[in-house]
Amino acid sequence: MARVAPLPGLRLEKRHFNALDLSRLVAACAVLFWHYQHFFVPPVDYDFQVDRVRLTPLYHPLRWLFDYGHVAVQYFWAVSGFVFAHVYLADRQAIGRFWPARIARLWPLHLLTLMLVAVLQAAYTGINGTAFIYHQQDVKHFLLSLGLAHYWGWQTNQSFNGPSWSLSTEILAYLAFWLLLPALRRLPVLLALPVAALTLGAFFMGAPNEPVFTCIGFFFGGVATYGVVLKARLGPGALLAMAALTVVLAWYAQTAFHSLDATTLAGTFAALFAMLAVDLADRRDVLKIGRQLGDASYGIYLWHFPLQLMLVLAIDATLKSRAIASQPAFLVFFVGLAILTGFASHRWFERPAQRGVQRLAERLRPTKPATA
Repeated sequence: MARVAPLPGLRLEKRHFNALDLSRLVAACAVLFWHYQHFFVPPVDYDFQVDRVRLTPLYHPLRWLFDYGHVAVQYFWAVSGFVFAHVYLADRQAIGRFWPARIARLWPLHLLTLMLVAVLQAAYTGINGTAFIYHQQDVKHFLLSLGLAHYWGWQTNQSFNGPSWSLSTEILAYLAFWLLLPALRRLPVLLALPVAALTLGAFFMGAPNEPVFTCIGFFFGGVATYGVVLKARLGPGALLAMAALTVVLAWYAQTAFHSLDATTLAGTFAALFAMLAVDLADRRDVLKIGRQLGDASYGIYLWHFPLQLMLVLAIDATLKSRAIASQPAFLVFFVGLAILTGFASHRWFERPAQRGVQRLAERLRPTKPATA
């Protein structure tokens, strides 16, 4: 297929954002620490509070990760918005190939881990009489999960491979981006910024289905960031200044209002600005290894809960006590296992599946009739 020239003036010269990719790996690992407390949840229905201070190994030196690692999800959303703007704003064929590319990237691993968790949860429930962590293990939530629609507002709670809830909300952000793409090309900042402000405003005001508004807000905040960097030709110095300012705002939100949500918002974009400053300063691609390391982030994120469930089943069957999870060596083992699984998944499953789905999409795409 002939290569189509990109639309002019809509793409930064930097081809790869290596520091940004590397930060995705770090963010995925942060979520592992937040979910580590799952090891200490006994077979109960709901609302069991884990004493992280007492049970979690290395809690005090790694306290921020264990207590706030979940806010890395918002960072993922913001990075996605920035990357999508970089990839699709200048792509003349983006409207047609957007969804095949998204399906090829997301669904194969999602479906694999969904099926695996369904089997593992059935085994855990058969032994313990209740599911592990995520208790909505029914046909309704399974069917919603098949289409990644399980966190659009129809759900009772998180279900099956619970962390995939953030992918479900992100699908709606993708849809909004795809629908607005022609207008975003004309007004990348003046459109993306109000969308981000309105949806985040709805979240802070307590609108129904808050996670969807939050996701769309952070995603379009990333799109707006790309537009600002592109149109204002911001360099590393300006981005570092913006990062410092948003760090101050995060500190103020926490000290003055004790608002984790506001602190997360400011802190997310402080991290995004800082990573962009590093990338724009790295003119020789010294950090190109970050590109390969970041590829594992999706696998780490989707595999870590099935791995936990498998480990819990094995521990319960052999040791009869989960006290081993309080040992630092087990924490290192679990995080290392999740990272290795993420790399293996990307190399031997995600990339081949992605290529297979894209080839199938090409074959199914209607061909234009030849003209005389």
